[in-house]
Amino acid sequence: MTSATVIGCGIIGLTTAVKLQESGFKVAIVAKEGFENTLSNKVGAIWFPFEIQPKEKANRWATLAYREYQKDITKDNGVTFIPFITAYNDDSNMDWIQQLPKGSVREALPNELPIGMEKGLMSTVPLAEPQLYLPYLFSRFKHSGGIFKKGAVSSLKEASTLDRFVVNCTGLGARQLCNDVDLLPMRGQILRCHKMNIPSYADSTQKGALSYVINRSEDCVIGGTDYDNDWNTNVEPNDTRLIVERLLNGGSSQNAPDIIEEIVGLRPKRHAVRFEFDINFPNVFHNYGHGGAGFTVAWGCAIEVVEQVNNQ
Repeated sequence: MTSATVIGCGIIGLTTAVKLQESGFKVAIVAKEGFENTLSNKVGAIWFPFEIQPKEKANRWATLAYREYQKDITKDNGVTFIPFITAYNDDSNMDWIQQLPKGSVREALPNELPIGMEKGLMSTVPLAEPQLYLPYLFSRFKHSGGIFKKGAVSSLKEASTLDRFVVNCTGLGARQLCNDVDLLPMRGQILRCHKMNIPSYADSTQKGALSYVINRSEDCVIGGTDYDNDWNTNVEPNDTRLIVERLLNGGSSQNAPDIIEEIVGLRPKRHAVRFEFDINFPNVFHNYGHGGAGFTVAWGCAIEVVEQVNNQ
């Protein structure tokens, strides 16, 4: 049995590991932290192609992931399909709607749009709640014989010695591991709140004024921020105030949310997802830089990682 090692234990690493296992590989994951301490465990995790390039590949990966989520709805694993309003303008990437199942997307009616949102699509999209889905994936990985090793990998040379095939899914950590100065953080602050009886939506049409609501089974995630090259991991009260103001100004709720937790995470943003074998260490495949669309494209990337590795 051919072996492979995945570096990283977020949504990109876990889905990559599972797909390698399904293809017949014996797989280990090496990571500094378990899945519960990754960026993936902090996010809203709605299917939404946000801040990811290149567009054509992202749309293909998102489509493959959509289909995978359709097959992966099991009791208590956190995967559901929910109605979701997506704002758009003339500059928005709308190609992804052509790939959705017939009848799953339509133009939102004026009375369905939050105040200030001029145009929006109402679609039915996957939601994978991290607190349920990540443990489910990790359990699936372990049940299939996967081995988890906690530890840091300090260089690509070290990474190349880990296994016959190595997949680098380290997210923002790849900046140091690969000396990749093109990889920068996009700071996100969100509010985890008690459930609210309001529609789920996202408006990313204005840079620096990201606004969204994601209703989940036990809570509601309200966001957010999209500050490029911002390494600040502290909760900023002013950002919390802005997030609440955008929610109230949008008219979806007349009451301020009941905040359970304020969370900050750094999305791994790059001019394009790095998805290739390393030139100097040809047994290492890079799969990082997914911006704000990790859960949206993870399964699609994992499927194509397996194709790339099997073609070697």
